[in-house]
Amino acid sequence: MSRLLRMALSLSCSAGLLVASPTAFSQSNAAGSLTPQSAPSAQPFARAEDGQVLRQIQEAARTLNYVGVFAFQQGERFESSRITHLYDGKNEKERIEVLDGPPREYLRINDEVQYLVPDRKLVLQERQRGDRFPGLLLNNAQSFEKNYSVRLASEPLRIAGRQCRGIEITPRDEHRYGYRLCSDADTHLLLKAQMVGQDGVVIEQVAFTQVSIGTEITQDMLAPTWSTADWNTVRAQHQKVDLTALGWRIPTPPGYVTTSQVERNFSNDKRVNQLILSDGLATISIFIEPYLSERSEYGPQGAARSGSVNIFGIKVASFWLTVLGEVPALTLEQLAQSIQYVSTNPAR
Repeated sequence: MSRLLRMALSLSCSAGLLVASPTAFSQSNAAGSLTPQSAPSAQPFARAEDGQVLRQIQEAARTLNYVGVFAFQQGERFESSRITHLYDGKNEKERIEVLDGPPREYLRINDEVQYLVPDRKLVLQERQRGDRFPGLLLNNAQSFEKNYSVRLASEPLRIAGRQCRGIEITPRDEHRYGYRLCSDADTHLLLKAQMVGQDGVVIEQVAFTQVSIGTEITQDMLAPTWSTADWNTVRAQHQKVDLTALGWRIPTPPGYVTTSQVERNFSNDKRVNQLILSDGLATISIFIEPYLSERSEYGPQGAARSGSVNIFGIKVASFWLTVLGEVPALTLEQLAQSIQYVSTNPAR
């Protein structure tokens, strides 16, 4: 696997926490069970106003105080984390402790994120949107409503000891996956979610196994476990770019819009351009770097997969492109194959 691909996966699904995709659940699962299963539910569903219930979930994740443990499952990978979230009326503050594997923590104030790696005495800093579990992406409500329909379960369900309402999100075409959610009946906080494939099988899921909402949170509860005074701090460097002006012609899949275009700079003077597309829930990232024939780390060429993330690698002109996202593989392939580069400095 190339260094770029490892970096891309890290940026797109950092330990499965920073962008754990909204997902849903089936009533037959126990509250704490995360066993993959097929998505169909016997629950009767009623039509909901598209986008409204998801905006309520997003607002709850942002403005409520809560402490809990949630579990994330992607394929055979299972990871549990403790989250502490405070909203003081102006700013969000959050701490996520990964409870399985090597110790690490995420600290967030609004969109500023620090990733603490104690075995390397390293602090990685980056500006990222705070729309991750128990929030949703929902960066473009109008786009979302064109791409998905929403239905509500008519009977309450129960997750982590709390009543919740089931929400079924169905894609309107084949370019995205479906989702099943369960939000707290009293506060709208998202308690459990599943991403559902086109075959009805759960691709990944995340759920609270215990949660306390509205609890008092002190600053000590948000403080890191370790003193980082003598640790190395690395700030992710990036700046906005215009890929069209640079010669790239990237036709977006139906329902997706461009949300970000940046150039990422690394300590070895390597520069990689990144384009992010979104349909309101799902995201696709395109990483573009110069292709150097003497390097052997490019790949894989063509289709690949890492957990729930589909990947497509392709050489375009003198560049290597890695296209990835939690979207159907055919959508990525069609996108990657349609990308063109037109040199802005034609030879004379």
